[in-house]
Amino acid sequence: MNIKLVISILGIIVFFIGVAMLLSLPFSLYYSDSSLLPILGSSILCIVIGILTWFFLKTPEIEVNPREAFAIVTFAWLAMSLFGSIPYVVSGAIPSFTDAFFETVSGFTTTGASILTNVEALPKGLLFWRSMTQWLGGMGIILLSLAILPILGVGGMQLFKAESPGPTVDKIKPRIGETAKVLWQVYVMFTFVQTLLLLLGGMNIFDALSHSFTTMATGGFSTRNLSIAHYNSPYIDTVIIVFMFIAGANFVLHYKALKGDVREYFKNNEFVFYLSIVLISIFISVLLLINSGNYNSFTSALRYSAFQVVSIITTTGYSTADYEIWPYSIQFILLILMFIGGCAGSTAGGIKNMRILILLKNGNAELRKLIHPKAIVPVRYNNRTVPQDIINNILAFFVLFVTTFVVATIIMTILGMDIISAMGAVIASLSNIGPGLGSVGPMDNYSNIHFLGKWILSFCMIIGRLELFTALVIFTKVYWKV
Repeated sequence: MNIKLVISILGIIVFFIGVAMLLSLPFSLYYSDSSLLPILGSSILCIVIGILTWFFLKTPEIEVNPREAFAIVTFAWLAMSLFGSIPYVVSGAIPSFTDAFFETVSGFTTTGASILTNVEALPKGLLFWRSMTQWLGGMGIILLSLAILPILGVGGMQLFKAESPGPTVDKIKPRIGETAKVLWQVYVMFTFVQTLLLLLGGMNIFDALSHSFTTMATGGFSTRNLSIAHYNSPYIDTVIIVFMFIAGANFVLHYKALKGDVREYFKNNEFVFYLSIVLISIFISVLLLINSGNYNSFTSALRYSAFQVVSIITTTGYSTADYEIWPYSIQFILLILMFIGGCAGSTAGGIKNMRILILLKNGNAELRKLIHPKAIVPVRYNNRTVPQDIINNILAFFVLFVTTFVVATIIMTILGMDIISAMGAVIASLSNIGPGLGSVGPMDNYSNIHFLGKWILSFCMIIGRLELFTALVIFTKVYWKV
């Protein structure tokens, strides 16, 4: 493995983080808050370290092989979180490095779990940086690098696959750098449109930008202590529901729809499955909420259930209601949605609808084989037969996901959490959701978790964002064999 190549590219990533920090300065200046110098100093530090690292370690060999790609992507997310936490620590807003690292990891991985008990007390510059970390992490900083720096384009596909290790990796354009640019253009366009719509709903430009950043990234960081409930606006709720749903779908489909082929949505098995789960979950939740007396009107039950269902399945994590006072049956539905997550090729986390759908189709095929042992029953997805190696990959991912969930939950209970809170915290971190159940529910936060627990959950956030294989392969013996 070319160590110099790996570190030099990490230097580029750190440089990008430093440049991104500068975008928070206008808000620090406008609101005259105390974060101006800490952000500026942190930015300069990142830019200098990034430039020096690239300059002294750059190598003419720019072809990235799979082993190097795994290292670059995994350590890039660690580097982003380490350097991204500097403004919090330097400013004193989050003096504990563990807490600052946790908050930054939660940002870049678009998890939305927070240790802050009073979000509104944070200086505006830091609040904007907090939202910016989610927006950058949503589409992926590696993908941004591929879109901006042609020098990474030679071995870019390996990095693209390592950062987006789903069952399939769609290329819109022949060159991966062009694909990255197109995806980021769609991402920016949706962010811009949502910002305009939120401004029309009465938000100021700061809140509108911040919430658009964290909606399209399915991150869920809010500038308000009560999250979206602060605005108590059916219009704002509706806008955010629509864009959360958009962000939870495959961005390749959005690109094709913007090119005029809207029918691609309903030709895609995963999107139809995703839409069906959302509609069925909302329908059942509305009935249960009205039956339980939580809401007296159909419109109120629909408004709040739709928001929470879409927020959870897209792993955004915004809240407009405390679902922990809802019937246990709805809480169980939301727990299932936490595992499922959004679509492949989206900014959402979770197991992904594509994997769940293929697993169900494979299960049905196995049942049919029991009746007709000699029959050849292919698993079909989008009118194509799914290769057995893809099915094996999905089965392995599912087992690894559940195993990681169980092991991490056991560790959290050893550290003092009750079983419901431990399960909620782990699945909320592993699926990059944010709010969980119990002591980490929608009206609570992660501030009281044992410091070792915060490191465990931070690890879960990163491996969850990288869909397990990319990060965990580094811990295997075969990876380090020459």
